[in-house]
Amino acid sequence: MTQNNDPDMDPAGTTQHFRRFVDDNPEPEEAPRRPILPLVLAGVGVLLAIGIIVFLVMAFS
Repeated sequence: MTQNNDPDMDPAGTTQHFRRFVDDNPEPEEAPRRPILPLVLAGVGVLLAIGIIVFLVMAFS
């Protein structure tokens, strides 16, 4: 094995470069999730409207 006897070698240099890279490149944030409640309420409303229409058609025919 060979040893690097370079007096200018900075043992923390790679760590500092890595920390700078991580600080400059933050992880992308997750997109906010859409709430499910409005979709469920819309579905219930559609089913209720269809049920009322079917009931009225059967009651008056």
